Amino acid sequence: MKWTWPSVHPEGRKFALISAAIVLAFALIGWSFFAWLFTGFTLWVLAFFRDPIRSVPQGNDLVIAPADGMVTLIRTVAPPRELVGEGSLDDVPMVRVSIFMSVFDVHINRSPISGVIRRIEYIAGKFLNADLDKASEDNERQHFLVERADGVKIGFTQIAGLVARRILPLSKVGDAVVAGERVGLIRFGSRVDVYLPQGTAAKVALGQRCVAGETIIGVIDDNTPTSAVSQ
Repeated sequence: MKWTWPSVHPEGRKFALISAAIVLAFALIGWSFFAWLFTGFTLWVLAFFRDPIRSVPQGNDLVIAPADGMVTLIRTVAPPRELVGEGSLDDVPMVRVSIFMSVFDVHINRSPISGVIRRIEYIAGKFLNADLDKASEDNERQHFLVERADGVKIGFTQIAGLVARRILPLSKVGDAVVAGERVGLIRFGSRVDVYLPQGTAAKVALGQRCVAGETIIGVIDDNTPTSAVSQ
């Protein structure tokens, strides 16, 4: 595939236009230092909201990373109570893979599997460091539940962080999505948790960097953990 400059998501264009207008205002009044400062900020905004094309691995049982960033936590935990119940996840321990997105990572989030979005639950909360374990329960967050045609369900959660102040869904309940399809974004530094189905082990290691829509983080019903070691 020929490399091209990634497009900028529409959500980011308005921020870039505002910043560019400030650059022009400073330039017109002769404040060159601030004009250059906001020029750098404008370029950063464009980079933050970049929306690159991804090559999604093909395979019915593959669980694909929903976010760019570093794997900071891999733990067996109970699923979020908002995603437990009839027609949702079972209340049994699951492997949770947490991917931390810095302000330099792509912040477009993607569906880890193909299926139908059965639930989207937004929870208001705090803005603690998204790298902390308790951010899964205390921070502003948005849960997704995707169900495959065979009934297998996967939950994943967008979590706002210290700088993030808005979680935006790009899909709605009832939408059919394919693995790697864009489903949401978070503005300015955050984290995404993925809850692997019971009996499915993580295929990534702590400290490993993931690419949304490309990195395989699990294979459904494969409980053999990765032998990789982060360097």
